[in-house]
Amino acid sequence: MAVRGGAKSVAVLGAGSWGVTLARLLAENGARVRLWCYLAEEYEMLSETRERRDILPGVVLPDEVEVSDDAAAVAAGASAVFFVVPSFAVRATATSIRDACDGSQLVVSAAKGLEEDTFLRMTEVLRQELEGGARGYVALSGPSHAEEVSRRVPTTIVAACEDGARAEEVRDLTITPYLRVYTNDDVVGVEYGAALKNVIAIAAGVVDGLGYGDNTKAALLTRGLAEISRLGVARGANPLTFAGLSGLGDLVVTCISPYSRNRYVGEELGRGRPLEDILASMKMVAEGVRTTKAAYRLSLEAGVEMPITTEMYKVMFEDKSPRAAVYELMTRRPKSEGRL
Repeated sequence: MAVRGGAKSVAVLGAGSWGVTLARLLAENGARVRLWCYLAEEYEMLSETRERRDILPGVVLPDEVEVSDDAAAVAAGASAVFFVVPSFAVRATATSIRDACDGSQLVVSAAKGLEEDTFLRMTEVLRQELEGGARGYVALSGPSHAEEVSRRVPTTIVAACEDGARAEEVRDLTITPYLRVYTNDDVVGVEYGAALKNVIAIAAGVVDGLGYGDNTKAALLTRGLAEISRLGVARGANPLTFAGLSGLGDLVVTCISPYSRNRYVGEELGRGRPLEDILASMKMVAEGVRTTKAAYRLSLEAGVEMPITTEMYKVMFEDKSPRAAVYELMTRRPKSEGRL
C-alpha cells in the first residue's frame, strides 16, 4: 500500500516511541520522511544507531529516514507534518515551525491530550498557532501502542477531519497490512475520546494497585466511558464516536495494557507512592496527569458531572486517599443507568 502518485515528503515532529514507529511506517509506504528529535540525546542515538534502544529496542529506522534536530528545516517543503510530541509541547513545537508553513502542508496531530491552561484540543492549538498555515488539520488516534505497531501487530486507528478528503489522504499515507485506518468527520469526539481515556486509565491503575478485581475494572471502564461521552457531547461531539476506536477502543487498551503509562501511574498511586516520585522515575510522559487537571476544570466550567475525573484530580493534586476515592464513587446517590 505504498504512497500513490510519487513519493511524498513527510515531516514527523517527535522521536519518541510513536514518532519513530510512524516514521518507519511512512518510509515503508514510500514517503520521503524527515524526523525531528527534540532532545540532543535522541538525535545522537538515532543518528548513530538508527534505533531508540532505550524505549524501542530492535526497531531500526530505514536509511531513507532523515534524522534532524532542526524542526523548521524538517517541516519546510513537506506535504504533511505529523505532530508526535506530548500535548504540553504541541504549542511550542508549532510556534517553532510557523515560518516554515506556507499553507500547503497537511497538519496531523497524533498527540492525545487537552492543553492544561486553555482546555483546547490539539487541533485547536495547532490552528491557533499556525494561523491558517495549513491546508487541513487531521487528528490521528485510536488503540495503538507503539510497542505493538512497531512489531507489526495488527492494529486499527482513525483519521479524523471535517474534510473527508484530508482524512482519506492521511489514511492513504499510513494504512498498511498491519495498520488499518478508518476515517471520521467528528474531530471533536475523536480528540476528546483520545484525551479523556487517559484519565480513566489512571483510575484503572488505581484499581489494580489497590488489589481490586475484574468486576471493579469493568464498572470503571463502563462508567468512565459514560463521563467521557457526557463531556464530549456537551462540547459538540457525536455520541456514536465514543463507541468507536478513539472512544471505547482506546479506553480498553489504555486501561488494561502493560504498555500503558497512565495505567502505571494509577497503579503506583494505588500502592501508596507519591505522584512526584512516580513521574520522576518515568522515561516517557503520562498524558493523563495534565489532562486530569484540564478535564476537571473544564467539567466545572461546562457544568458537566464527571465523578471519576473529580476523584482522580483529588487523589493526584489534593492528596486524597485512593481507597477513599473509590469509597466516594461507590456511595454516590443511586441513579438510573439509562442516562449518561
